[in-house]
Amino acid sequence: MNDAQQAIAPGLKGVVAGETALALVDGGAGRLLYRGYPIGEVVEHGTYAQVAELLWTDTWDPEATLACGPVPAEVLDVLRRIPTHANAMDALRTAVSAWGAVHGVLWPPTVEQARALTAFAPSALAAFARLREGLEPIEPDPSLGLAEGFLTQLRGARPDPAAARALDAYFMVGAEHGFNASTFAARVIVSTHSDMASAVVGAIGALKGPWHGGAPAEVVDQLHEMGSIDQAEDWIRGTLARGERLMGFGHRVYRAYDPRAAALRRVAESQSHAADWLEKAMAVEEIALRVLAEFKPDYPIKTNVEYYAAAVLQGVGLPPNLFPATFALARHAGWTAHCLEQGEVDVLIRPDVRYVGPAERSLPA
Repeated sequence: MNDAQQAIAPGLKGVVAGETALALVDGGAGRLLYRGYPIGEVVEHGTYAQVAELLWTDTWDPEATLACGPVPAEVLDVLRRIPTHANAMDALRTAVSAWGAVHGVLWPPTVEQARALTAFAPSALAAFARLREGLEPIEPDPSLGLAEGFLTQLRGARPDPAAARALDAYFMVGAEHGFNASTFAARVIVSTHSDMASAVVGAIGALKGPWHGGAPAEVVDQLHEMGSIDQAEDWIRGTLARGERLMGFGHRVYRAYDPRAAALRRVAESQSHAADWLEKAMAVEEIALRVLAEFKPDYPIKTNVEYYAAAVLQGVGLPPNLFPATFALARHAGWTAHCLEQGEVDVLIRPDVRYVGPAERSLPA
C-alpha cells in the first residue's frame, strides 16, 4: 500500500499504538480493570498506595504504604518565584521539572523513581497552594497516607477521616486509564530514552488542556450556572441546542456508564457534609441523561468520571482551581507505571505522517 492509499485516523482514533498490562478499558461494557481487578472492588477494598504498587510491580500488597515526600529546598525556591496568580498546573509542571534536575533523574525509569516522584508531587502542589495564600509550606508527615498527607499540608491540620478516604478513592480511580493523551505523551518521551521526570512534565502539559483534565472544575461551574434543580432542564436543553458540550457526560471510549463514576458516586454519597451539593448533582444527572437520550437517541452518552469527581473534590473542600492539578497527582501512579512499561518495550515511538503540502517546486526568482 502506497502513502496515498494508507488510511488516516485523526487523533489516532481506533489505532492500536502498543500493548499494556496495566489496565483494561472496556468502553462498550463499561469496565475498567487494573491488572485484572475491577475498579469498583479496588476502590471499595483498596488504597491508593496499594493501587500504585499494583501498577508498578504487578503485586497487590495489603501492607503497601505511600507517604508524601519532602520538597527539596531548590524546588521550594523555584515555587516561591512563581507568580501567585499562576495556574496550579503550571506550578506543578515546573516543580516536577526542577525536581528532576535536582535529583539528576536518568534513563532507564525505575520503580524507585516512580515512588519518589509520586510521593513528591502532592507536597509540591500543597506548597504552591499555601505560598499563593501568603502562608508557609508545611513539612510532610511520613506517618500519613498520600491523600491525608496532602490535605494536611494544604490546610495545616489533619482532615476528617472520611474526607481523606474520599480523596484517596478519587486518587484510585484517577490513577490509570490506558493510552489517554497525557499517558501517551509520557510514553513517547520515555521512548526517546529521556528520563521519567521529563515524561511526567510532558504528561502534565497534556493534562493541562481543558479537553483532557479540566472537566471537574467545569462541572462545578455548570451546576452553579444552571441555578436550582427546577431550572436545570431548561439550562441543559439550551446548552445542547447551542451545540455546546455538557461537561461530565460522554467519553471518547465509554458508551456505557463510566465505572469510575459509579465508584465515585458511592464515595460521594458517604460524604454527609456534602449532602446538599450532592443532592443537586444527582438530580441534575437524572435530568441530563434523559435529555441527552432525546437529543442523541442513537448515540449513548452516559455519565463520566468527571461528574462525580467534582462532587468528591468539592466535598473534601478543594477549590475548583486545584481540581486539574489534583487529578495530575492521582495520575502520577499510572504515568510512572507506563514509563516503566515503555522502558521495558524500549522502542522509539515514531509514527508516519502523510504530506499534503505543495509538490516539489523551485524558489521564486
